[in-house]
Amino acid sequence: MKKLIFKSILIVGILTASSCESIVEDINANPNDILTTDVEDRLFLTGSLLANIQLQLGHLNRIGQMYSGQLIGFSSLYSNIYGFNLSTAEANSEWNALYVGVMTNMRKVAANASNPLLVGIAQIVEAHAAGTAASIWGDIPYTEAANPEISDPVFDGQLSVYSAAINLLDQGISTLQGASSSSLSEDIYFNGDKDKWIAAAYTLKARFSLHQKDYAAAASAAANGIRSADGDMRFYPKASANTSGDKNLFFTILEGSRAGDIGNSNAGVDSYLVQMLDSSTDLSRNNAKTDETARLGYYRIDSSGGSVNDGVIAGTEPQNMVTYFENELILAETKARAGSVGDGLPHLNNVRAWLNSGGHLNDAHIGNPFKYEAYVAADFEAGGMENSDNVSAKTAFLREVIQERYVSGFGTHMAYNDARRLRKSDSDYAVPFVLVNGPNPPYPERMPYATNELNSNENAPAEDPGIFTKTAVNQ
Repeated sequence: MKKLIFKSILIVGILTASSCESIVEDINANPNDILTTDVEDRLFLTGSLLANIQLQLGHLNRIGQMYSGQLIGFSSLYSNIYGFNLSTAEANSEWNALYVGVMTNMRKVAANASNPLLVGIAQIVEAHAAGTAASIWGDIPYTEAANPEISDPVFDGQLSVYSAAINLLDQGISTLQGASSSSLSEDIYFNGDKDKWIAAAYTLKARFSLHQKDYAAAASAAANGIRSADGDMRFYPKASANTSGDKNLFFTILEGSRAGDIGNSNAGVDSYLVQMLDSSTDLSRNNAKTDETARLGYYRIDSSGGSVNDGVIAGTEPQNMVTYFENELILAETKARAGSVGDGLPHLNNVRAWLNSGGHLNDAHIGNPFKYEAYVAADFEAGGMENSDNVSAKTAFLREVIQERYVSGFGTHMAYNDARRLRKSDSDYAVPFVLVNGPNPPYPERMPYATNELNSNENAPAEDPGIFTKTAVNQ
């Protein structure tokens, strides 16, 4: 990783000389040079938030969804990737977003900004990106990364990066608790609302603890996490339906050169996710208390693109990153693991109540049938509505929670992370994801390192470990 250079697109006035002490003073200085110290700290924020969106919701996110049975690669590039032919070049964009777009700029803001609101936000954004990167790649450069004095940073262990990300979230929370909320247009997530940032940071702590199977820590953090969908961290595309500009990232690729390449429903071929939502299939999760008709339409993605995709990947449709439903489902899982069905059930039913309000649907699908009635403990007992195979009540409950995470978490890394987290130790709870090679190993366990990093960092591995190599948290 060679020295990172800031490239800011700014319009500045011509600098005029204020002194004539010497006609040759600073003769070699370029009056049009812009130093990072000349730029207000808040102006680094929007670009970093956009880079974080790319890391969370971009190309590698879609690959993870293919590898967890939510999407299918139908043609060209995505067909090759779906068949596990995944090159290191596919990681270059997200790697650059992490190290140049997020880490370099957020560390500058955290180190130099005088406004504690900016400092706290920068700390949380870096932690969000670092924890996600650890989940995607495993070991990554971190402690020595984004340092202009270090050309070849060492790779830190995955577990140490998770620990550092959680510690940085704690720092961000502490910093923001001493700050004041104020309107901040550069903050395209929460417009400077410190309370929303704090709640999101706690949910991220819970997420990263869950990845490591530290269920007690996950439950403790989630108790302070996002308490309603109004606090969700989402990417809101700025362009209107009839104008160009920032749009839903998935919509953008299907409207461009990748039309026909990737989706979840095409010519009668449906992904595992679509089959789960379809009441006519053997995999359907519809029952007397659950009607997934509207969500099926909302989630269905035709690989050909076009106006038929008016649901989750419509051009102006927001994309989830950190959410209320995730926080509640973490509480549902962790409380049931530590206790009983009765401990986790209220949190699952909170999510079902939110679903039953139609809050997850847009105008194109809100008029279609849906139903999510509250479950009762008896539904998970042997022979109950959610336990036809007579497993233990707790197993049946946890299975339902993981299925809800799989469905509600569509569009995020959640299903891919759960597939790897649960495959070995909790197979009874895991959705039996159908991958391109069927239900048998090998399974993808990580994304490849970026070609650019492998070629430029002397401390990088001689070659990528491969996508089937397990990372430390999933050994």
